[in-house]
Amino acid sequence: MMAQAEKIEVDVSKIRKAIQSGIPLTITTYTLPHEMEDYMADVLKVFLAEVRQDHMVESLSYCLKELVNNAKKANTKRIYFEERGLDINKKADYVKGMKDFKQDTIADINHYLKLQKERGFYIKTIMQTYNNKIRVEVRNKAELTYYEYKRIHDKITRAQQYKSVEDGLAQLLDDSEGAGLGLVIMILLLKKIGLTEETYQIFSEDGETITRLTLPFSDKMTNDISELSSKFVNLINGLPEFPENITEINRVINNPDSKMSDIALKISNDVSLTAELLKLVNSAAFTLATPCHSIGEAVKLAGIRGIKNLLYSIGSIQTLSSLDDTEHIRKLWDHSYQVAFYSYNLARSFCRGPSEKSYVDDSYVCGLLHDMGKIVFETAHPDILERVNTLSNTYDLSPELFERVVAGVNHSEVGARVAEKWNFPEMIVSAIRYHHSPEMAPIEDRKLAEIVGLADAFSHYQNGDLEFDQFDPLLLHHFGIKTKEDVDAIVARLEKAMSKDKAGGKN
Repeated sequence: MMAQAEKIEVDVSKIRKAIQSGIPLTITTYTLPHEMEDYMADVLKVFLAEVRQDHMVESLSYCLKELVNNAKKANTKRIYFEERGLDINKKADYVKGMKDFKQDTIADINHYLKLQKERGFYIKTIMQTYNNKIRVEVRNKAELTYYEYKRIHDKITRAQQYKSVEDGLAQLLDDSEGAGLGLVIMILLLKKIGLTEETYQIFSEDGETITRLTLPFSDKMTNDISELSSKFVNLINGLPEFPENITEINRVINNPDSKMSDIALKISNDVSLTAELLKLVNSAAFTLATPCHSIGEAVKLAGIRGIKNLLYSIGSIQTLSSLDDTEHIRKLWDHSYQVAFYSYNLARSFCRGPSEKSYVDDSYVCGLLHDMGKIVFETAHPDILERVNTLSNTYDLSPELFERVVAGVNHSEVGARVAEKWNFPEMIVSAIRYHHSPEMAPIEDRKLAEIVGLADAFSHYQNGDLEFDQFDPLLLHHFGIKTKEDVDAIVARLEKAMSKDKAGGKN
């Protein structure tokens, strides 16, 4: 959501959809007028209300105001130092510049704000929920200097010495230095809502300063969600087992004495499986020059890893598609196929080294199954609605909130547990579990989770559910994607290739 310097109504449905999809909410401004501060505060209030964390509103609103104003000040400082010909990274220049910075900029603030906007010095606020946590970030286009970082670190250390906000205020107001009061108060307020050493982070990366607050849901909310989710996840035990015919073929594949011909024979004994395998081998994922009609040739072309992935895909589709067949479920599958296609093509583009071949091999199946948790939830939900209502009332959670949390925030965990139940490889489980938070994935599976996460974001963007400012900037950076024009060009190519594939061509 691009912010404008005017009163803007908060789009509650957009915030709700972002929470359900695991998409970050992003607000960008350059000059931070008063109207924009109000708008950010309103969005935060609605965001916290949607996940029943209203107890954080007052504290986090103060923190957000402090952080965005600090970001604005940091950007203004860069313009001011440039105009005076001072090097902000040199101690003598820094001391000299800061002597008159506040007085000079206040006297002509519109001039400096105008230059900030012209030179692209943005302030970006990002809000997101994941894994029963809330993340609020403020980013600005200016890396911290050594002296700035030291001052901030000193203030944080100082804040840790106080037992309460009142204690800190009493001592700081008597202190002749008094500077940094806002940051100290912020740290003390965060203590009240679960601050740990990891909660508050400030660092510089790729030309930005990033201040990140990561806060857990309240203990009651976390416990209630955990109990409700556990009761829901128990339904996984009621899912059909993974198809026995595919399980049997996997046993043959895993037998070190098996030959490719044994695998091909086993597959060819199942007419529907043979048809599905040939269909997938002849899809754009294999970019064959001529169609493949032989199951023996298909097995050779796909290789052991490829055959396994195709079997995981086919088995999941057969099992989950049998649970329900509503228009909504078909849309979820359409999205899954789109993400699978995008994942494979992104992997081919960004994973060119010999050591990264496995990412290409695994990308399609991981993309196809990334939202398996949503499909399981949507197919199971009608059958357990009455029980969900009862449980929700017991825990004072509305059925709508339960659905937002389990089908939205926690759908990746539900999907990962299904994959584990069916004994899927860890790389598929990780891609499902971490596609909304790839930085949390095991290092060996992280790039694949990033590819699937990016493909998922591109799919939502192409379908109009996501705006450019809602992309994770760090994820884009990892793939060398810098601008909206870059995203538009990539999505256009993917969309064109997929349309061509559907029409029977090759990409």
